[in-house]
Amino acid sequence: MTAAVVQAGSRLFDTSGNFAKAKDLISQAAQQGAEIIVLPEAFLGGYPKGLDFGVTVGSRTAEGREVFRRYFESAIDVPGPETEELAALTRDLGVHVVIGAVERAGSTLHCVALFFGPDGLLGKHRKLMPTAAERLIWGFGDGSTMPVVDTGRARLGSAICWENYMPLFRTAMYAKGVDIWCAPTVDDRENWQATMRHVALEGRCFVLSANQYLLRSDLPPDLHPVQGDTPETVLIGGGSSIISPLGEVLAGPLRHDEGILTAELDLGEIARGRFDFDVTGHYARPDVFSLSVDETPRSAVDGHPFLPYRQSFCP
Repeated sequence: MTAAVVQAGSRLFDTSGNFAKAKDLISQAAQQGAEIIVLPEAFLGGYPKGLDFGVTVGSRTAEGREVFRRYFESAIDVPGPETEELAALTRDLGVHVVIGAVERAGSTLHCVALFFGPDGLLGKHRKLMPTAAERLIWGFGDGSTMPVVDTGRARLGSAICWENYMPLFRTAMYAKGVDIWCAPTVDDRENWQATMRHVALEGRCFVLSANQYLLRSDLPPDLHPVQGDTPETVLIGGGSSIISPLGEVLAGPLRHDEGILTAELDLGEIARGRFDFDVTGHYARPDVFSLSVDETPRSAVDGHPFLPYRQSFCP
């Protein structure tokens, strides 16, 4: 099986442009023979790296509220026009795609990974735990959106960015039989590579990590990220990679530019890797350890699914 990770930046407040770019990149990856294609975190909707939305503890500014309004209007509905077009594209190409997006659900935004395939939109995963200041802009997912998608040849699951550091979340996903672990992210640190190799070794699965490569010039000129206003300043530095079930780097990490990485996945490596370590199988100790997972949908009011829970970051 051929897999691809797409490293590219998405311009803030330009949903139509980013959507057109996503379709083009997916088509390019498919032309290179990719059957599974992963795009970065928040590619549709944008990742506002370096913005503070005018927030200090106990205070918000009118200017920050306006920035959030623009960000809110850049998000997409799921399902919606964009997901319908992506579903049509993956049907036409006969590929599976996992893409990061910002979902508008009622008046709350969620960071999501969307799964598409030859049968259209197959599922979504809402980020369970937005990291640090992400909690200003994104709500919390619940256990009802933790899908594993069976492609017929392998099972796909996704953890978004620092969800990969959540051992109980990883354990729950391993128990669902993930073969190909899709990790849309914006973490460009060198030690992210160690995390991706660890997940591959722990889950004895292939890991596809897709990151953005974003410059200051990709933000509107009226915004002022903390990194500075020099157009060539790198806001997100990439580092996309593909890792084997035994922790070998098959492609990447890609730095300093946009691009598409591909690798041939020998699916037999999964069984060979789990021969001596199956984290929720023969290597588990259910007589000593157990994990309870609540996959119940949660909403503030019964019968109203568009009122998701969001924890406040500050008063």
